[in-house]
Amino acid sequence: MPLLNVEDHRRRARRMLPRLVFDYVDGGAEDERCLQRNRDALEQLPLIPECLRDTSTVDIGIELFGRRWRAPFAVAPIGLAGLVRPGADALLARAAQGAGVPFVLSTASNTRIEDVRAAAPDATLWMQLYVMGERAIAERIVRRARAAGFEALVLTVDVPVSGLRERDLRHGFRLPMRLTPATVLDMARHPAWLMRLARSGMPQFANLLPDDDGAPVSAQAQAQAALLSRTMDRRLTWESLAWLRKLWDGPLLVKGLLGAGDARRAVRHGADGIVVSNHGGRQLDAAPASIAVLPAMVDAAGGRIPVLMDGGIRRGSDVVKALALGARGVLAGRAPLYGLACGGEQGALSVLQLLAQEIERTMTLLGATRAAELGLRHVGRPEPPPKETLQGKPAIYAARAAA
Repeated sequence: MPLLNVEDHRRRARRMLPRLVFDYVDGGAEDERCLQRNRDALEQLPLIPECLRDTSTVDIGIELFGRRWRAPFAVAPIGLAGLVRPGADALLARAAQGAGVPFVLSTASNTRIEDVRAAAPDATLWMQLYVMGERAIAERIVRRARAAGFEALVLTVDVPVSGLRERDLRHGFRLPMRLTPATVLDMARHPAWLMRLARSGMPQFANLLPDDDGAPVSAQAQAQAALLSRTMDRRLTWESLAWLRKLWDGPLLVKGLLGAGDARRAVRHGADGIVVSNHGGRQLDAAPASIAVLPAMVDAAGGRIPVLMDGGIRRGSDVVKALALGARGVLAGRAPLYGLACGGEQGALSVLQLLAQEIERTMTLLGATRAAELGLRHVGRPEPPPKETLQGKPAIYAARAAA
């Protein structure tokens, strides 16, 4: 069966991965309402074409922070991607390099910063930063990222504690992995995945290993535990941006904002950009859809800094909707990870190329030849939500659960 879209890749990934791994990638917090809210809000937003426009040449690329992106999206930071496929971070970076878009490496990556750069020497690489209790660890990560030629720093601020990810809890998901009879049986049903894991070993937080940079073993162990539980430094405030500015002289973005007040604070405290994000529905389940608050965030930023968005991106038309509402670009995380599960680097690249093709087709149908031409006139009023058919959840949720 051909893989024609992101959902096709998702369904195949579900067959190829053990359930606990797929659910780690695919799941959200609590009742997964925020996860579904992201998709519903995007799907209910229609686009309005302008006809009889010269679309003989369409350019979907953008420029941001002095770099040209061949498509208006980047690969979002993905923690523990090595569970999907060994060397996932390097493979995703190479796929992003092939697609001509940035790759954002997670603090919770399973490949060392320097090795990701070596694997993708020509890629535009950004570094995502979690700040744990021991700030010296964050400082070392920032310095290493700068030395390795990473170009932007993305501070994630929506994880003072981990969201309640019930799918993971039901599987007993943890590192080191706790093997139950059900888990062992599930892994045995996925021999290709199991063989790759056996050859490479259980993924670790590579940039926090005790022998990596000479940090005390006790501090590293605490950092590993904090990363897995997403327990970060709760003393981090807006004033902390000044601390990061002393370490990082490149673009500094703040990721995880949903309120206009926070957008204004980001501008006031000197951020170079913001990412409107609800962490893919994996943190506060009652949070709004990213696309729903995007216009207010763009207004609050007032054109002083670029606004990006993530959350629920599954189609090129989703990207176009975000651009039309004022985003300079989007971040996509799960979509390329589904591709990685299906076909490694080539699978991830295939998904990125599919998204780019869909963006170009959507822009052509809208009569827009450049991303900068997209605007509010292309966006219609949200359509009514689908009827609820499954335990109070929308019909689309029922279809997704059955997939």
